[in-house]
Amino acid sequence: MANICVYCGSSPGHDPAFLRAAERFGVLLAENGVGLVYGGGNLGLMGAIARATLGAGGRVTGIIPGFLARREHMLEDVQELLVVDDMHSRKRLMFEKADAFVAFPGGVGTLEELVEQLTWVQLGRHDKPVLIADLQGFWAPLLALLDHMRDTGFIRAPYEARYLVCEEVEDILPALHAAYAAQVHPRRNLPQQF
Repeated sequence: MANICVYCGSSPGHDPAFLRAAERFGVLLAENGVGLVYGGGNLGLMGAIARATLGAGGRVTGIIPGFLARREHMLEDVQELLVVDDMHSRKRLMFEKADAFVAFPGGVGTLEELVEQLTWVQLGRHDKPVLIADLQGFWAPLLALLDHMRDTGFIRAPYEARYLVCEEVEDILPALHAAYAAQVHPRRNLPQQF
């Protein structure tokens, strides 16, 4: 696994544990030689994880639409900065440059990015690992909703929305490495029509 895409908030949230976790994960990425692919901003958890990765000597790729460059205070100190035309281009490039995905706490945008990856896995468009970082129980309502969807027959066994869940930052990389290594016939590229 060369690069992990992290979806997270452009806000730090109210609980300082989220910011500490983002900073810790950035350091862990750098220490383990894994590059960060993220949304390109310098605010909130996004900025914290990128600055921590850089500060620990890691590699960072930021991908940001031009219309968000000012609003999210684009971080220009990264090794690779791609300014794209729109959100679709951003998400496609983030997908192409990543070997796995992690969702940290965040808002509607983070939720949308996570659910899109879960959908693509469910539809067999790729099999890159998707991990939900349920820090401080942040994603518990979503996990309960996914269980409810299974219980009511809207997520069926042949079309499972496959994902990993970790509650501690230190568990994320080992879980992703194990899931990545377990892929026998990987399908890691989206087809032209997606």
